[in-house]
Amino acid sequence: MAEVTIHDDLAEFWDLTGDFFNADPVFHSIPIAGVNRRLNHPDPDDAPPLLVTVSEANVLVAAALRTPPWPLTLTGVPAEWAETLADALAGEVELPGVNGPRDAVEAFVVAWSARTGCAAHEVMSLRLYQLGELVLPDVPGEARVATEDDVELLTSWYSEFRVEATDQVGDEGVEEQSARYVRTTLAAGYGHVLWCDGDGAPVSWASTSAPASSMSRIGPVFTPPAHRRRGYGAAVTAACATWALENGAEHVVLYTDLSNPTSNSVYQRIGFRPVVDSAEFAFTPASG
Repeated sequence: MAEVTIHDDLAEFWDLTGDFFNADPVFHSIPIAGVNRRLNHPDPDDAPPLLVTVSEANVLVAAALRTPPWPLTLTGVPAEWAETLADALAGEVELPGVNGPRDAVEAFVVAWSARTGCAAHEVMSLRLYQLGELVLPDVPGEARVATEDDVELLTSWYSEFRVEATDQVGDEGVEEQSARYVRTTLAAGYGHVLWCDGDGAPVSWASTSAPASSMSRIGPVFTPPAHRRRGYGAAVTAACATWALENGAEHVVLYTDLSNPTSNSVYQRIGFRPVVDSAEFAFTPASG
């Protein structure tokens, strides 16, 4: 019989699961980057994570985590263990949503809805890409690494990105969460790269996690509407990938929204190759 354990210590959880996740740093890029930031650059405002392991005959077979405000991440949960995980968590925690490989996510969504009465809807269909050979696009302008002097700009752009990506119009918490993201990731050594036009004005932005387990994950990538369709998104993504490689990453990955064929084709043109399709679902409580 499987044993499901909810952990309350991140370091202890990583001692148990680190080898499991690090065996494939590309596939498990989200948990690796999230745990690395919290272990090595903790922020006093971090909400407690949800940390879960599933073992059978004392062998780890699945692991999941949630670092608020993000959904539960299921890259470490094979689809056959999704129902077991839902059984253990139902009635113990509330979940805003779930993301990960589509087969595992869909299996968990069905099980979670059946046990909690929550409704579920798909927020985004995603694809994980890994960088092969980087192709630098020929785009006017140049890249520079953002600094503390750029916090106000990055906060504004990240707020715009989140509203555009998740339709959080009118959510009073977006700007506060955006400011916190910028502050904590700059402190954690993330690469925030700006693409600037010929006059030196920033026109596009990309961020990548600090290398962990030889992996860096790019995201978000944002170009304000007034500067789109000029190649700036491709240029800043390539510059961000260059920063990651120069700072020790062997694997550079990113996720794309499959509903946006333009960005998917752009990333492939500069050398990114598909790895796996994923999905994100949001839950609506039964009382809603």
